[in-house]
Amino acid sequence: MRPSLAEQTSGQLLQLTPTTRRLPLAPSPRLTPAERARFERRARLLAWGGIGWHLIEFGIALGAGIAASSIALIGFGADSLIEAFAGFVVIWLFTGRRLHSPTAERRAQQVIAASFFVLAAYVGVEAIRTLVGGAHPEASWVGIGLAAFTAPTMPLLARAKRQVGSKLNSSATVKEGAQNMLCAYLSIGLLVGLLLNALVGWWWADPAAALLIAAVALKEGRESWRGEGCCDAC
Repeated sequence: MRPSLAEQTSGQLLQLTPTTRRLPLAPSPRLTPAERARFERRARLLAWGGIGWHLIEFGIALGAGIAASSIALIGFGADSLIEAFAGFVVIWLFTGRRLHSPTAERRAQQVIAASFFVLAAYVGVEAIRTLVGGAHPEASWVGIGLAAFTAPTMPLLARAKRQVGSKLNSSATVKEGAQNMLCAYLSIGLLVGLLLNALVGWWWADPAAALLIAAVALKEGRESWRGEGCCDAC
């Protein structure tokens, strides 16, 4: 006896369901040459804008940190300088023969990772020296103002860079944006540490905030070196 139409349909569904679950998601549509060129220009413009701000941020943080003997502020300034350097790496990546080069992309990831490692080592050592030596950093209202301004503005730049990096399938660009997001998180930690030192007199909160900066920088460096933390398209 031939099975009914309903039974045939039910059997076909049972056979198709497991296979359907294993089907991969459709890949993102490829960019046309004109679209890719437009996003590459946007990546360079964002990088230049970030470089300009980070150099200003570096100067303010370094000056305020030296004046207050604050390793947290000095470390924050060093992070700003490294972020500016990472911006130059992205500009280097999207110019000349390095366009569309997977070798240049990987090299850019490793250079950005190395910059994180240098920051983590320097800030970590200096923070421990401050804690062990018992040096009391002074209050820095300039640093507090800088951290309060950076915390809400850096996520906007980070989001823009991540979107462009995802479109270009560039892990280095995404990680450079992650540095901007790291800057926002660190500015919050810095703000808390500086306020505790200024208002409550907890001098140890300053080097503690610096240790937080070192720990997060180390984590980001390891991920960038391994090629992790890339955009969803990767």
